[in-house]
Amino acid sequence: RQRCEWVIPPPPNTLELLELCGRVSYKSEDRITAGSAEKFLKVILTRKHESVLEHIGATMRFITDRGVSHELVRHRIASFTQESTRYVNYNKRGAAFTEPADFVLEEDDIDLLRRIEEHYNKKLASGKTPQQARYFLPNGLKTEVVMTANLREWRRVFSLRTKPDAHPQMVDLMRQAVTMFKEAVPILFDEF
Repeated sequence: RQRCEWVIPPPPNTLELLELCGRVSYKSEDRITAGSAEKFLKVILTRKHESVLEHIGATMRFITDRGVSHELVRHRIASFTQESTRYVNYNKRGAAFTEPADFVLEEDDIDLLRRIEEHYNKKLASGKTPQQARYFLPNGLKTEVVMTANLREWRRVFSLRTKPDAHPQMVDLMRQAVTMFKEAVPILFDEF
């Protein structure tokens, strides 16, 4: 099953740091008090002054399939590192495939994936490199992607990738991530 996990979560004092950054804009640093960050950031979000959110980032690891990863890496105000089918030899570690979020794999589907893996391994055994043999691997192949983005970009990703018309597996993955962000920095992700 696909999933996500923190690599580098937002720091525990994210709200306070963002308040400090934002108050520079208004020259109101003298108004910082214990507990003022939450109220200040709610105003910032209402005013759409989201550039303040760019001062803090977070890094997550997504375990999904290659098809979903191709959609994820389109978010260009982020950094990505992805498992390489060019260099990883799945004969040594075994090919893994994700379970679709919107349908159940049937026995003939599983049989096809086994045959694809066998064909991939046969190509490697015949002297093909992992780079050459990957041609035969499907979008359902499990992959891992590490994504780093600032909090403003994470909000943008969630606004696009949790919509009802988004790919069902992407929605499933992003809802997991949203839950984690809500726990880490509540006010900034409550709307999702």
